[in-house]
Amino acid sequence: MARRFPGGTLVIATHNPGKLGEFTDLLAPFGAQIVSAAALRLAVPDETGTSFAANAELKARAAAAAAGHPALADDSGLVVPALDGRPGIHSARWAGKAGDFSAAMARIQRELGAATTDRDDRDDRDDRDDRSAWFACALALAWPDGHCEIFEGRVDGTLVWPPRGENGFGYDPMFAANGHGETFGEMAPAAKHGISHRADAFAKLTAACFED
Repeated sequence: MARRFPGGTLVIATHNPGKLGEFTDLLAPFGAQIVSAAALRLAVPDETGTSFAANAELKARAAAAAAGHPALADDSGLVVPALDGRPGIHSARWAGKAGDFSAAMARIQRELGAATTDRDDRDDRDDRDDRSAWFACALALAWPDGHCEIFEGRVDGTLVWPPRGENGFGYDPMFAANGHGETFGEMAPAAKHGISHRADAFAKLTAACFED
């Protein structure tokens, strides 16, 4: 059985204001006293994991140990099959130290264009025009004693160009979830929270660790 969050202070192990805002909204019904790693001036650990789950876990464990409170960390990113799964766990790195996701989105579009003109058709399948993608999310809830719970979520969709919308963050303006005409960048936050990869993982987390 998963360990229950005991209430009180919960550290959100992020320095990203957009992610902090989403977590604050999602956690509002549960009465946790939210504080960010940025507000506590916690160091950002090197993300040396080879999966979303591994990176989320190392961030959560580091924040919990440093702060002395339970910590919730996320590792998420955009997976593009036509680019062999890139940017994947390196999604944030594609934006560089300045966090320039406009440049990162332009890189994806550019590399998709290169894939479209690449005549090396592996496995005799013509998937060079494939613009499918998914957002993946792993959430890790860690305690100062080292215990950790991990939950994963996903939302599938299509990449659009040019990017649309000023809401959200990261790659949201170029991603439209399956069955939806708006990009995540165009959706109101409440609408995005209802279908996102983070919401999918969060529903599993709260069912196991927060809800009665």
